[in-house]
Amino acid sequence: MEKKNSSPLCYKKGKLHFDNIPLSTIAGKVKTPFYLYSEKTLVENFNYFLDSANSAQINRPLICFALKANPNLKLLKSLAKAGAGADIVSGGELKRALDAGVKASKIVFSGVGKTQEEIIKGIKAGIYSFNVESIEELELINIEAKKLKKRARVAFRLNPKVHAKTHKHISTGFKTHKFGILKSDILKAVKNKKLWTHTDLVGLSMHIGSQLTCLKATRKAVKELGTLAIEVNRPLDFLDVGGGLGVDYGPEEKKKFSTPFQYMDLISKQLKTSFYKKYAFENDTRIVFEPGRVIAARAGAFITKVVRTKKSEDCFFAIVDGGMNDFVRTSLYGAYHEIYTEKKGSGKKIKTDIVGPICETADCFGTGRSLPKLKSGDLISVADVGAYGFSMASHYNMRELPKEIIVKKSGSFS
Repeated sequence: MEKKNSSPLCYKKGKLHFDNIPLSTIAGKVKTPFYLYSEKTLVENFNYFLDSANSAQINRPLICFALKANPNLKLLKSLAKAGAGADIVSGGELKRALDAGVKASKIVFSGVGKTQEEIIKGIKAGIYSFNVESIEELELINIEAKKLKKRARVAFRLNPKVHAKTHKHISTGFKTHKFGILKSDILKAVKNKKLWTHTDLVGLSMHIGSQLTCLKATRKAVKELGTLAIEVNRPLDFLDVGGGLGVDYGPEEKKKFSTPFQYMDLISKQLKTSFYKKYAFENDTRIVFEPGRVIAARAGAFITKVVRTKKSEDCFFAIVDGGMNDFVRTSLYGAYHEIYTEKKGSGKKIKTDIVGPICETADCFGTGRSLPKLKSGDLISVADVGAYGFSMASHYNMRELPKEIIVKKSGSFS
């Protein structure tokens, strides 16, 4: 199980291909900039994640893909056919998951700001669970379930008070963060009968952040979740250990990258020591995961074209037609993504800044990259953008949204 997610990008005879199709062939039919996805890579990554869980002896794993990472309907349909559930955070994502064929019994609804309307939709749909993030939210779910004469399935999202080593904007598991409920408050709520007239506590959940490469905080959080389950002391359908497993985007991540199997093995061992040995109902408790990035990131590329080049003393800029409104991770988080040129090039390489047309200095895909000298019309591929790419795109500067192109398993693209 030491396989690593492979990229659909590769050079053949010095020319860049995506899923064995020359990039120039696709770009010849689609206006840049655009997103390019590999259905084959996406499904392979999902199956690898699931196989890793089974190999680590995770109990009845349910893999709920995080729609916030990539809500493309056709890609979601492929994941649904492969057996994926969905982790959602809005009414729009609920509709998208159901439209894609994800069974309601495989949908978990997270998020701190669920509205009354969204809660009603979730109850009517019969989703697997609301991952509750405040006592006030639980009160509202109970009220709306009573009005509908139904019972709602809920799980408390634990805030385990751990600091995950990731960007501060995507760390979600400490007490100063808005997410989840503290253990003491959960234990009080479990005993409050008024909260449970039309709700059923079916699980416990956690999620401490995104792009996790160091798993020390994950181990501690899983321990806290298992300990809480013991103190709750009642049969639970599931424990949801969240998502957030990172991807080795660049040199820094490659130094500390953890594979899905290493992640699963850690969770399995921690649950055995902090939960299964002490919890009488262990055989009935399944483990739920909410991966997004680790499934989708490597399956996508962002294709853009050089508009012109510009030299400013010792600085060389390649100005492309794609901008931070199309793909914001590099600007918002200072994230590193590999950049590939259409032609590999065998000559001398020069340090190049790949920048977009947006009126922001942060509009940059890579700084000081060693690349073949670029010229107007050359194609550029930003790699590993299948997660948090198009889903975070905007119309900033009144720009059109980029197209999304999918290369199917059959080899055709649409």
